[in-house]
Amino acid sequence: MGDVRRRLASLGFDTSGDTEGDFGRATRAAIEAFQHRRGLRVDGICGPQTWETLIEAGFRLGDRFLYRRTPMLRGDDVADLQQRLSSLGFDTGRVDGIFGDSTSAALGDFQSNAGLPLDGILGATTMLELMRVQARHQQPEMVSTVRDRVKLREAPPTLAGRHVAVGEMGGLGTTLGALRRRLVASGARVTSLHHPDGSTQAQAANAAHVDAYLALRLDPERKGCSTSFYSGYRYESPGGRRLAELVQREVPPALGVPNLHVHGMSIPLLRETRMPAVIVEVGPAAAVVERGTALAKALATALAAWAATTWE
Repeated sequence: MGDVRRRLASLGFDTSGDTEGDFGRATRAAIEAFQHRRGLRVDGICGPQTWETLIEAGFRLGDRFLYRRTPMLRGDDVADLQQRLSSLGFDTGRVDGIFGDSTSAALGDFQSNAGLPLDGILGATTMLELMRVQARHQQPEMVSTVRDRVKLREAPPTLAGRHVAVGEMGGLGTTLGALRRRLVASGARVTSLHHPDGSTQAQAANAAHVDAYLALRLDPERKGCSTSFYSGYRYESPGGRRLAELVQREVPPALGVPNLHVHGMSIPLLRETRMPAVIVEVGPAAAVVERGTALAKALATALAAWAATTWE
C-alpha cells in the first residue's frame, strides 16, 4: 500500500488524508482520479491494470535504455519518444507508450538520418541528438496523426472489400452472428473474435490486419449504451472516434436505452489495436437479449456510415 501511495503522490495525487498504511477515502479518491486521467475504468481499486499503469507513469525519458524486446517496453518515456519522433516526421505508428516494431523502425530511421550508429536503441548519444534536433524544430502535427487521416481518406467509401473484426467477451454470440451476416451481405470480409480478454482480442485483430474493429461487451448492470475509442498520451484515433460517434447515434434508440455517450479510453483492448477500434458496452441484459436483431442492424448501419465518411 505504501508503494501505491508513494507513486500516486509522485504523480501529484494527494493521499495525505489517510494514515500510513491505510487504504481510506483519500487513497481511493486519488486512485479514481488517476484512473480517470489515464483513460482506465474508474473503480477506485488498484488492480493489475491500474498498478501496471502506475508503474508506466513513473518512467521519464532518459531513465532507461529503450529498445525493441519481448515483452515490449511500456511507459510514459516510450510515449514521449514516440511523440518526439513523430513530430520530426518519423512514423512510430500511434502514440501508445508501447515500444513495438514501428517505434523501433522510426528510431532507426532517426539514427540513420542523424548519422548515428544504427542500433535501434535510445541510449545516451541518441538521446542527446534527439533533444538537440527537437530544440531546433517547432511542434508540428505528428506524422502518425496525418498518416491515420490519409489512410482513412484513401479507403473505399463502402464496406465492400473492407476487412472488419467483430468481437464479444461472452453472452453476445447470437448478436455477433447476426452482425456478421449483415456485414458479409454488404460485401465485407469479417473476422469474429470470442475471448474474455481484451489483449488477446487485440492481438488477434492485429494479426488479421483488419481495417476496423468493433467489440461488444454486455454489462448487466449498465442502464444504457456507451462506446469508447482509443485516446491517450495527447493522441486519439480519429477513425475510432468517428465510429464511436456513429455507434452512439444508432444503438441507443435501437435498444430503447439511454445514450451514455462517447469516451476516449486507454484500456488494453483499445490501446493495443493498430486500427480504428471501438468497444460498445450495453445493458441492461433484458433489453440487449430482447432486441438483439435490432442491435445487430444498428451496428451494421453505423459501420456502413463510418465507411462512407468523407475525411478532411
